[in-house]
Formats: sequence, structure tokens, C-alpha cells
Amino acid sequence: MFSAADHDFMARALRLAELGLYTTTPNPRVGCVIVNKGALVGDGWHHSAGAPHAEINALQAAGSAARGATAYVSLEPCSHHGRTPPCAQALIAAGVSRVVAAVQDPNPQVAGRGLALLKAAGITCECGLLESEARELNIGFVARMTRGRPWVRVKIAASLDGKTALENGASQWITGPAARLDGQRWRARACAILSGIGTLRTDDPQLNVRAVETSRQPLKVVVDSRLELSPQAKVLNGGVLLASASEAGDRAAALRARGAEILCLPNADGQVDLAALIAELGRREINEVHVEGGARLNGALLAAGLVDELLLYLAPCLTGDAARGMFAFPALESLAAKHALAINDVRMIGNDLRLLARLNAGVR
Repeated sequence: MFSAADHDFMARALRLAELGLYTTTPNPRVGCVIVNKGALVGDGWHHSAGAPHAEINALQAAGSAARGATAYVSLEPCSHHGRTPPCAQALIAAGVSRVVAAVQDPNPQVAGRGLALLKAAGITCECGLLESEARELNIGFVARMTRGRPWVRVKIAASLDGKTALENGASQWITGPAARLDGQRWRARACAILSGIGTLRTDDPQLNVRAVETSRQPLKVVVDSRLELSPQAKVLNGGVLLASASEAGDRAAALRARGAEILCLPNADGQVDLAALIAELGRREINEVHVEGGARLNGALLAAGLVDELLLYLAPCLTGDAARGMFAFPALESLAAKHALAINDVRMIGNDLRLLARLNAGVR
């Protein structure tokens, strides 16, 4: 169905899309390549929400050479008026004769309508070239559009025996500088960074992106059931969303005075309803949530069925059985109750081992 040249041009479109890894949220990362008579005549990528889409940038680069050309797009061209006009109409107006899309847009406002619009105008349309690669690039956008909540990725740095800190809480640094820089890149691609009050009390982290060039900072989110966060905490610099089970009293006023937004989401146990929090982040157009918490938050998210992926950095060292573990949850009564994982990627990052593992075969 698709030629070797088709694969090459779509691969280029995906590489262009990846240039928007840190900047396009809440929009998907999209690249477009326009080819006429076997020659590349224009290409482009989507830079940020509100800016021209990839197709528009590619058409502007191609000019009149777009007439009769093939457009390779890493995501189905949009058919609706959002922050920008529909790209399907722009491709029709430019006179392209063929459109190849990597994957159908999961946005219910599009979901095949863009391709249908192009076909109705007499343009040859094909979809599914390098589909899995295109879905992976926008896994958070796909998750939010298809199930109403973001993709949740839990990042953990640990010793080879699965310990994240010593018994006294010391954890800096288990992994090496290369792994820490890689972790910053994963922070940068996320729309929100989620942590818990235990981690904030112990480490007083900033929860921002450093050492990676980016034009935006992810939303900082802290689970703090009793509003124990100090008004002097570093995380308050630049604003933070506090998920709490209560918002009354002087502590709430002091935190609001520092610019914090407090979201009251109590569950029946007087703790933060994590499912409600993740759903709320989806409503706020958060595609990917990067979790950097302790064993309690990690365990609670896991028990609630909210973890999609683990980003594990394992250092070549052992810290012993008294050290702190990755997940806190009740003891299992049988191995049948274990949380099974599918390991998607294993590689060395400096001297540390990085694993990407999923609890779900795909987006639910």
C-alpha cells in the first residue's frame, strides 16, 4: 500500500513533529511534509497552541508547488475551527492531490471528518502509515481525547534493589548526572508535574524544568490533604495547584497569598480523591502528568488504577532492606494480585539503567 518513499517522507514528518515535544501542549505534536514529483517542496511543524498548524507552515513553504503534490501529515488534518482555521480546507485550497496521514485524529471534533472532507473534494486519502510511532509521540493527547484523562507517568530513581532513599530519607543522589538530565527532559515534555506533601517536606523541590531549554514550565501540582505545605516552600515560586481535602483556615489563606490555587477534592477517608484530581487535570487540557513523589503517593496512584507508565532509573548500587521502597500499598495475598508490567524500552543512561514499563497494553 505504501512505498519506501512514503515511509521516508512520513518519518521526516514525525521527526518534525518531535520538534514540538516541549511546546505544543495542549495541542498534539504534528509535522507535515509536502512532496511534488518525488521532490520535497515544503515542510513544517506545529510550534505552539494558537500558532499555525504544521500543514499551514508546510503549505507556506511550498507555495504554488503544493498544487498536485502529496502532503504527509503525522496526524489527520483538522476539520473544525479551533484556535486556528481548519487545515483540511487549506489543503483543498492549495490544490494538493493526495494526503497521507499517520493516524486519525482522536479529537471527537475531528475523528475522521478531516479525511472525509478531503475525499469529498476529490483528494486521494490514505491513513495508517507509521501509525504506532505517531500515537506514541502524542500518547497523552490520545489518552485525554479517548478516555477523558491524561497519561500518567511515574518517574522513580532507585538503587538496583529498588530503594529510593535511605531509612533517614537521604536520596541525593542515587543516580548520576546523565540520568538526572534525562529526567529533566521528561519533565519538560509533560504538561504537569505531580508530587506529594511528603516529598515536599523532605526535599523542598522546585518541581520545575532546569538544564533543558524550554519556553514553558509544566503546571506544578501537589497532593496535600491537610494543607501542611510551608508558605516558604520553593514550589510556590511561580504558582502551584494544591489538591487538598480541606481549604478552610489560616493555612489556606497564607498559601493563597503566595499564589497557590487550592482545589478541594476530599474522598470518604478524608484524603485527596486522586481519580477526581486526574480527571480535573484532563478537563484543564493536561495531556501528560509526570509524577515525582514518594512511595505513598506512588502506591496510592497505583492502587487507584491511575498509573499508565513507569519511568525507572536504576543505579548500579545496593542500599539494603531498611531503605525506602518505590510503592507503598497493602501486602498482596497471592502472586496473582501482582501488578504486571510490559517493558517497552531498556537502555543505559550514563552509568544507570533506564526502563520504560507500562501497566496497560495501550490507552484505555
